[in-house]
Parts: sequence; C-alpha cells; structure tokens
Amino acid sequence: MSQEYSVIGGAGFIGSHISEALIKNGNDVMIIDNFSSGKLSHLKQFINEPNLCIRELDIQNTGKLCEAIQGSRVVIHLASNPDIAKAALEPRIDFIQGTALTESVVEAVRTTRVGKILFASGSGVYGDGGETFLSENSPLRPISTYGASKLAGEAMLASYSYMFGIECVAFRFANVVGARQTHGVGYDFLRKLRIDPTQLTIMGNGLQSKSYIHVSDVVSAILTFCKKQSEQFSVYNVSNRDSLTVNEIAEIVFKVLAISKDSIKIEYTGGAQGWKADVPIVRLDPSKIESTGWSAKLTSSESMINSIRMMNLDNFI
Repeated sequence: MSQEYSVIGGAGFIGSHISEALIKNGNDVMIIDNFSSGKLSHLKQFINEPNLCIRELDIQNTGKLCEAIQGSRVVIHLASNPDIAKAALEPRIDFIQGTALTESVVEAVRTTRVGKILFASGSGVYGDGGETFLSENSPLRPISTYGASKLAGEAMLASYSYMFGIECVAFRFANVVGARQTHGVGYDFLRKLRIDPTQLTIMGNGLQSKSYIHVSDVVSAILTFCKKQSEQFSVYNVSNRDSLTVNEIAEIVFKVLAISKDSIKIEYTGGAQGWKADVPIVRLDPSKIESTGWSAKLTSSESMINSIRMMNLDNFI
C-alpha cells in the first residue's frame, strides 16, 4: 500500500488518536510502532480499515524505517519514552528512547526524500519558568533528561531542514490527557483509588499547577499542519490558557468515582516538586499557533474531566 502518512508511534496514546483521525478523513496511513508502550487495543476501532497498514518495527533500524516510510508525503514522529519520571532511575532512557530515535527518523526522511516531518516535542524544553508565560522565544533550559532529549530532537530537525530542504514542525505540547492514556497524574489517581478508595498519596504538596490539553485538540493542531505550508523549520506551543493544580485533579477524580473526600486519607510526600526534575508550574503562551487559526476547544478543567470519565469507562487497574 502506498501511504500518504507514516505515523511513528501510531499505536500509542496520542498516535492512535492521530491515526484514527487521518483514516476517518480517507487518508492512507502507515502505523509504525514497536509496541513497547503502544497497544494493538488502541487501534481496535479502525484496525480493519483498508487504508491502514501496520508495521511492527524498531525505528533505530534506519534501513528498515526507510523501507516503511518510502513514498510517504508526511512523517509524524511521536515515538519516545512516555514516562518522564522514569529517567530518575534510568538516566539514559531519554537518549536511547528519544534522541537516538529522532536521529534515525530524520536520517530516514532525508534518505527517502519525504518532504515533511511533524515532531512531538514538549514543554520540558523550557525548564522551570515559574509563573512566566513562555513563548517560543523564551530561554530553553531543560531540567530533565526528557526535556533535553526533546530539545536535541528539535535541534536535529532544524539542522536537517536547512541542510536538506525538509519542512519540519515541532509542537511543544502542554500535558496531554484523554482516552487511552497510560500515565499521568489523573491516570495515577484513578488507578490508585480504584484499587483502594480509602487512601491517596499525592506527590509533592499538591500545588503544582500546569495546563492540560485534551488529545482531540492536539490532533486538530497536528492535522492543521499536515497540509498547511509553514517555514522550513517552525516551533509552536500547543496549549490552552488556563491551568489546574494537582489537588484540583484529585477533586475531579473523587467526583467521577463518587467518593467523598472526607472518607479518603490523603498524604503528601512534601516539597514543591512531585519528583526530582518535575517542573511545578508550567505556563505556555499559545499566541503563535493561535495566529494560524488554531485554538484549543477545551479548557484544562474540561479536558481533565473528560479524560477521567473516559478512563473510568476502561477496564484497567
């Protein structure tokens, strides 16, 4: 099958939603995934569609990746270590499952002459900006290996775009939530309370405050740039303009599960951070991408409520 789009990490949380939207729009799609965190169950809604092909592949094998993406017009690169905190115990994981993978992708794109890469970056490239609303021109001082790997990925895209004429767009996502999540604060609270609804441990002091964007808004941002002509290399914050604290997320989970807060023993680990390289406050300025006509449809609160409700419908512990 000759595919217009190759979605690397297309069986993962964000990737499966993007793949589904592309297929529903009648596009021919190649999903490339090693299924280390992606799941076939994420694809069950559309796995038998005639315009879908799935390749199980380790994308560090650049030769095999070249074969898979040959003939594509756009490569959407989402593959990386999905668990930011894991690097506290495995510091090299974001190089091996982040930077090295992105190098393989850009080299495969150059070799096969694919014209465009859309890359999932993240707010971690900025580091700790406190209450400052961060624009794409703000200083880049990542404090986590995850953020460093995303910044390294952006640098590779920038260099390949100018050296080899590849159109590259990097999206700096806020915290993405929605159905098919496999990690995150809301996911963790829901899982813990379904196991034991009488107690909950909250990392840090519960006052950590960030924007949460629904996966449907992320999909719409990426689809906008699948066909939109942009600069040779461009970067966009993908975020809404409000935020939620960890304590407010806990309250949402209590309501969805119909658990009284008074019946739960809540403990805090203490400190401003949930873990060593956690950025406790994140404020992203989405003005640049909003100037292209895109804007988030859901607030952080609406996104989180929808996400918790959808995850609660799934059978997981």
